[in-house]
Amino acid sequence: MNWTALTVFTFFFMLVTVVGFVAARWRRGNLNLLDEWGLAGRRFGTFVTWFVVGGDFYTAYTVIAVPALVFGVGAAGFFALPYTIIVYPFVFLTMPRLWAVAKQHGFITPADFVRGRYGSSGLALAVAVTGMLATMPYIALQLVGLQVVIRAMGIMGTGLMRELPLIIAFTILALYTYTSGLRAPALIAFVKDVMIYIMVIVAVTAIPTVLGGYGEVFRAAGEALAAKKPPGYLILPPAGFSPYATLAFGSALAAFVYPHTVTSILSSSSGHVIKRNAVLLPAYTFLLGLIALLGLMALAAGVKPVTPNDAVPQLFLKIFPSWFTGFCFAAIAIGALVPAAIMSIAAANTFTRNVYREYINPDCSLQQEAQMAKIVSLVVKVGALAFIIFLPLQYAILLQLLGGIWILETFPAIIFGLFTRWLHHRALLAGWATGMITGTAMVAASGFKSSIYTIHVGTLAISAYAGVFALALNLLVSVALTPLCDAFGMKRLDDTTRPEDYDEDAAEVFAMNSGRPAH
Repeated sequence: MNWTALTVFTFFFMLVTVVGFVAARWRRGNLNLLDEWGLAGRRFGTFVTWFVVGGDFYTAYTVIAVPALVFGVGAAGFFALPYTIIVYPFVFLTMPRLWAVAKQHGFITPADFVRGRYGSSGLALAVAVTGMLATMPYIALQLVGLQVVIRAMGIMGTGLMRELPLIIAFTILALYTYTSGLRAPALIAFVKDVMIYIMVIVAVTAIPTVLGGYGEVFRAAGEALAAKKPPGYLILPPAGFSPYATLAFGSALAAFVYPHTVTSILSSSSGHVIKRNAVLLPAYTFLLGLIALLGLMALAAGVKPVTPNDAVPQLFLKIFPSWFTGFCFAAIAIGALVPAAIMSIAAANTFTRNVYREYINPDCSLQQEAQMAKIVSLVVKVGALAFIIFLPLQYAILLQLLGGIWILETFPAIIFGLFTRWLHHRALLAGWATGMITGTAMVAASGFKSSIYTIHVGTLAISAYAGVFALALNLLVSVALTPLCDAFGMKRLDDTTRPEDYDEDAAEVFAMNSGRPAH
C-alpha cells in the first residue's frame, strides 16, 4: 500500500466532496425545477462554460485511454488531436443556434428540439433512446480511470471489498449531484482543471529530463513499438491514413450531439458565450497533445503494465515521488467525477423529458419532473457502477465503441434540423434505423473488436470508421425517401419553432425580458 499517495489522494477527494455539496448554494436557484437542477438556470458565462465544457469533454478516461492507445499502437492514438481541432469550428457554427431555439422554447435535451422541430414523437424517442444508450457505457468508462488509480495505490482485496473504494467514491458523487445538480460538476471542474494542468506540465517537463530528453523518448518509444506483436508505429503508415482521418472526422461530428455535451452547451447564458468558448476551448487540445505524449514516455520508460490502461499510473509510480503521484491520481479521479456527473444528469434529463413526461406522466408538475430527474440520475450511477463491478470491462468498452457509432446516427435530425426542415421526419427515422443497423453490423463483422471497417469496390479496398459509413447510408436513405414521402402524401407534422427562434441575439433579448440577463 502506498500510504503517502493514498493520504494525498484522500485529501483532495474530500476537498471536492465539500465543494460538491457547497455548490447547491452557488448561484442560487430553485433546484426543484429541472431547468435549474439540470442546466443550472442557463446562467453560465464564458469563464464557467469553459470549465464545464472542458470538464465534460476531456474526461478521466481520456487521460487514461488516449496515452494507453498511444502506448499500444503508437501514432494512431493521436487521432484525438485533429478530432478536437475539427470540433470547435463545428461548435461555433451550430451550437449557438441550438442554444437560441432551446432558450426560446425551454428545450432541455436534443430530443426536445427534435420533437419541437419535426413534431414527431417517434423520431424524438429514437434520438432520446440512442442518447441514453450511448451515454450509459460512457459513464461506466469514467469509472475505469478511478478504478485504475485506486488499484495503482495498492488497494487490493477480494469480491466487493476490492471495489469498496469505488463504491464509496461513486456514492458520494451520487449524493452531491442529487443535491446540487449541474452546479456541482461545474464548481468541481475548476479544481479538476487546475490539478490536471499542473500534473501534465510537470509530467512533460520532468519525465523527459529523467529519461534523457525528448529525442531519447522518441527513439526508445519507436523501438518499443516496433517490437510489439503486431507492431505499432511512431509514424502513421499510408494504410492508416483513411482510418485515422475518418475516425477523427466522425468523432468530431458525434461529439456535440451526445446529451451530456448538449447539456453543457445549454447551460450557457448566451450564444455569444458559446462562440467565445469555441475560440478558447482549443487550449484543451494543446493539453490533450501533451497527455498523449505520456504514452510514448511510458514506452520509453519501459513500464510493463498489466493492461495499456495502467501505463500512465505505472509511469507516475516509477518516476514521481509518492506525494506527487497521489496528487496526480487525485487529479485523474476528480477528472472522472466531473463528466460522470454531467453525463448522469444528461441521461436523467433525457429520460424525464422524453420518456417519463412524454409517455408515462404527461400531466406531471414541474416539481415532479425535477424530482424524477434526480432519482433517475441516482439510478443511472448505480447502473454504471454495477456494470463495472459485475461485468467484464470489455463489455463497457464495446458498448462505448458502438455508442459512438449510434450517436452519430442522430446527427442529421439534430444538426441539419437547425438549418432546414427539408428532410421528412419519416425519412429521417428510416435513415436513423439504417445507420444503427449497418453500423452495428460493421462492428459485429470484426468480432466487436474494432470500429474500422473495410469495403471493397472492385479491386479497391477502403478502410474507414464504421460510423462514417453508417452515417453516409443514413443520409442517403433520408435524402432519397424524403421526396417519396412527400409524393405519397405523408403529412409533415407541425413545427413549433420559427426562423427567428434560431437567432442568438433574439434569444438573448428574450432572456433579458424574462429576467435572466445574458452574461
